[in-house]
Amino acid sequence: MKGMDEILRQAQLMQSKMAEMQEDLSRKSVEGSSGGGMVRAVATGKLDVLSISIDKAVVDPNDVEMLQDLVTAAVNDALRQARQLAEQEMAGLAGGFKIPGLM
Repeated sequence: MKGMDEILRQAQLMQSKMAEMQEDLSRKSVEGSSGGGMVRAVATGKLDVLSISIDKAVVDPNDVEMLQDLVTAAVNDALRQARQLAEQEMAGLAGGFKIPGLM
């Protein structure tokens, strides 16, 4: 059963590192933008949107759809970058292997 003990120890170590990585991702942030930086969104590595900033120049009451599109694009850009950040962290933890269901 020595082999099984080693497997359990490795699993516990991996679980501990995963929890640490998740905590680390919650402290890291990325910024996405659209409209040449006129709309910016900041998100954490855990995919939480922290803030959205909008330059007054893109606020046109007669063209709300454009502003909505810019906000959507900026948020999607930030979330894409956050996913990439999480995947990079996970790759380091998993030794470069992609583990299905983890990211």
